[in-house]
Amino acid sequence: MAGSTGVGRLGQDGARTQTWEELQEMLRLIIGVAAGYVLGTKAGRARYEQISAATRAVTGSPVTKKLVSVGRQKLSDKLSTQPKLEPMEPIDERTTVLIPHDQLRNNQLRR
Repeated sequence: MAGSTGVGRLGQDGARTQTWEELQEMLRLIIGVAAGYVLGTKAGRARYEQISAATRAVTGSPVTKKLVSVGRQKLSDKLSTQPKLEPMEPIDERTTVLIPHDQLRNNQLRR
């Protein structure tokens, strides 16, 4: 009958019941998953600590902080919608003409 094939059988109420073979297979699967989890977390924790320590060393480095700061400033300059204005030659004591930063460089190169 169905009990020996591992497919299961119908109980008195018509519901499917599990056979001993199916229970053994399920138990083996659960034990395998549990063993893999335990072994994986032990190895995984050591690797996690190694990666975490390396990340802290890199992000705490003054060189990295300087590079991030410079990169943020360059990105901010590129994304800014307002041009940076630089003073040109003053007209008088109270009046100074401002010119966009990129145009000031071009004017200085032409002189």
